[in-house]
Parts: sequence; C-alpha cells; structure tokens
Amino acid sequence: MNVKTIGIDLAKEVFQVHGIDEHGKRLFNKQLKRAKMLSFFANIPPCLIGMEACASAHFWASKLMSMGHNVKLMAPQFVKPYVKTNKHDAADAEAICEAVTRPNMRFVPVKTPEQQAVLALHRSRQSFIKQRTAQANQIRGLLAEFGIVVPRGIQQLQLQLPEILEDADNSLPPLFRVQLSLLQHHMAYLFDVIATLEKQIEQCYRQNALCQRISKIPGIGPITATALIATIGNASNFENSRQLSAWLGLVPRQHSSGGKQVLLGISKRGDIYLRTLLIHGARAVLQSVKRKQDAVSGWASRLLARRNNNIASVALANKNARIVWALLAKDQEYCAPVMNV
Repeated sequence: MNVKTIGIDLAKEVFQVHGIDEHGKRLFNKQLKRAKMLSFFANIPPCLIGMEACASAHFWASKLMSMGHNVKLMAPQFVKPYVKTNKHDAADAEAICEAVTRPNMRFVPVKTPEQQAVLALHRSRQSFIKQRTAQANQIRGLLAEFGIVVPRGIQQLQLQLPEILEDADNSLPPLFRVQLSLLQHHMAYLFDVIATLEKQIEQCYRQNALCQRISKIPGIGPITATALIATIGNASNFENSRQLSAWLGLVPRQHSSGGKQVLLGISKRGDIYLRTLLIHGARAVLQSVKRKQDAVSGWASRLLARRNNNIASVALANKNARIVWALLAKDQEYCAPVMNV
C-alpha cells in the first residue's frame, strides 16, 4: 500500500484516518481504536500526515514524528472549507487529508513537551487568577449585603478582611463570620498557589536564554517572555515580523473590495492570552513615557498626542511583537533605538 498522505480526525477513543496515494486516489478511510494507533502507523512507510490543532494534537504529532512521518498541524477554521458533505468523522478526515496538501496552507508549529509544560504553568496560573477574582467578588457581594463596602482592589480586600472579622461592632452574625473566615482562607490559598506558579515561571525564565533576550524589550517581562517562547517556538516558521503580529491578532481586519481598502479594528485572531500579555505590558510602558526621554517613549508620546490610550497600547504591542520576531529569527540582541536630536 503506497500511502503518500494521511488525514487524521482526532478523538478520545475512536480516530478516523483517511489515506491517499500519490495520485490522490483514496486507499482507505476507516476508524482506529486508540490502542491501535501507534501500531498502525508503525507499519506504514514515512508519509505526510495532517491533523487539526486541537486537544492531544501535539502529543500525537510528537509520537508520529518519532516514527519518521512528516506531521503538519492546521487550525480547524482552515480545514472546514474542504468538507464537501455533511459533517461527520469520515468527511472531516478526508478534508484534513486534502487541506494538508495545499501549497499555501498555514500550519501550526508542533510544540515540544517542554513547551507544553511551560504553557501548562501559564494556563494553571491564569485559571487560579480567575478563581481568585471570582472569590474576591463573592466576598465583596456578601459583605455588601451587611452594609460593609470595601475599597476597590483585591489587595484592599485582603488587608481589610482580618479587621472586619475581628470587629465586634459591625453586627455580623456569628454564622456569617464562620463562612467569611472560610472564604478568607480559600482566597489566601489561591494567593499562595499563584505565587508558587509565578516562582516556577521565573525559574523557567532564568533557565532560558531566549526568554532573557526578549525580556529586554520594554513591556515584556518574565511571564510574557516565557509564554511567547513556549508558544512561538521556532520564529523562522514566520516569514516576517508582520506574520507574527498578524498571527497574534494585532493587525487590522480588512473589508476591502473594488480596489478600495477598508481597515477595521484589530483582528483578535490567535492566542488571546499572548495578545493580552503584550497589550498589558504596553499599557505599563505608556504610563511612564512622560517621565522618560528615550526613543521609544518619544515615539509613544507622539502617538498618544493623536490617538487614545487603547490604540497606542495595541500599536506598541504590535511593535514589540515585531521586535520579538527580529530578535529570535535573526539571533540578535535587543538594542534600544537612539533618539534623534
């Protein structure tokens, strides 16, 4: 069986595989149990394998690449146009098999286990931050029912909770005091877990020279640097810096027709977490531009003079993403631009 290309529709237990020969003729389209996946591909000569970038895709890609296969991952929205009939596993596998052979298809880099481990730290940290925010909002709402309003900020809540619990004159029922104490301990636990995860991220940052290289860019710290390096991987997968910024959703959407170009807001495609980190880092830089005299601050000040803060933040995040690509793809160190006199 001379198989040249295979499309795999991933699942938890039952996988659909579609194989074609060098002329595009279908050789098989069948289901495989999870336990038989590796043995099936071990008996097939090295070929091109396409999969959607979804849950467990990087795991299976690593396994199949270790057998000598050329594995390509694609975003699901790029595969959907190739589904010819109603959606089902066989049609999806056939569409994946056809999409992976397209010369202009955009592929997702396969992540190493080390990259996945770093990203797992970031996802866990983000999840605990959301839980902490939800817990703080719940405590605020419950206290407001008893006429106690805490100033804005989670730090203010953390500082005033012990005083509220110890104050005997605030007329809180004993039953509610017990509940409030439990909620306080839970929020303190969330603070400790987040701090532990951030220490692990800091350790990953110190052990990676690429993270330290891009962290010299204003607006990029250890958390953003480790997330970028773990997600981007090899920067040479992008032809230029604009491809990286577009991949992060930091460039305008277009609705152009008839030779008339219409640019809208940013596309917001790609990884929301990375885009959020870059924009928040840019906001931090913009807060101090009036106190500095360097070239980046001068550029940002001129931008703020004619645009609002949100547009300026996205513009600086876009600039930082392009600089990140230049440092990684060209193996260079960051050099702050010189201010023109």
